[in-house]
Amino acid sequence: MTTAVNRSTVLAALPTITDVEQLTTLMGEATPTARDKVRSSLHELDRQWLAASPLCFIATADDRGRCDCSPKGDPAGFTKVLDDTTIAVPERSGNRRVDGYRNILANPQVGLNFLIPGRGDTLRINGHARLVTDGPFFDDMIVKGHRPLLVMVVEIDEVFHHCAKAFLRSRTWEPESWNPTALPRNAAISREIAKSELPLEQIERFYQAAYTEGLYPQE
Repeated sequence: MTTAVNRSTVLAALPTITDVEQLTTLMGEATPTARDKVRSSLHELDRQWLAASPLCFIATADDRGRCDCSPKGDPAGFTKVLDDTTIAVPERSGNRRVDGYRNILANPQVGLNFLIPGRGDTLRINGHARLVTDGPFFDDMIVKGHRPLLVMVVEIDEVFHHCAKAFLRSRTWEPESWNPTALPRNAAISREIAKSELPLEQIERFYQAAYTEGLYPQE
């Protein structure tokens, strides 16, 4: 059996890219279309994309470079466009870890990837964020009576559309490729990892309540 020391030795000996020149030699130069597609403000089509998107992934890093990527979802159009260079993403009730928000307090740079179910291309926005607790647009972001707890306001540095190859390769939107039962249910995973002695049925009931009743709790 490979020991941890042997594994570390093997990993350390792997051929590794250490500079941009090596990376470019391996991967090649970006085409002019790919290289020059980055913009600094929203196009009308970007606005339409945000109005149709119910889901985005938000990447952050703290001041030491430790990263986090968190999904945010709501009815389509949950991200509000404040102007051509500013968007607002609402926060709902969750597990209160707020890892990404802690990162933003240390390092405001963020990367967002907006999805439309069924489509392989995505809209990417990079910028810098701040967390606000009130504003004239909060009332426009109420869902089922729930006003956002806070809103992440992002000032856009870069916006561009990303190609569909990752989704095509992964067959993400092809139902015949889905296999949700490949792993135990969420409650069973939680019970195993936490080494909980609670009956599985009790944990199942907790998750059912948390996910249905807790989506938009009334203040």
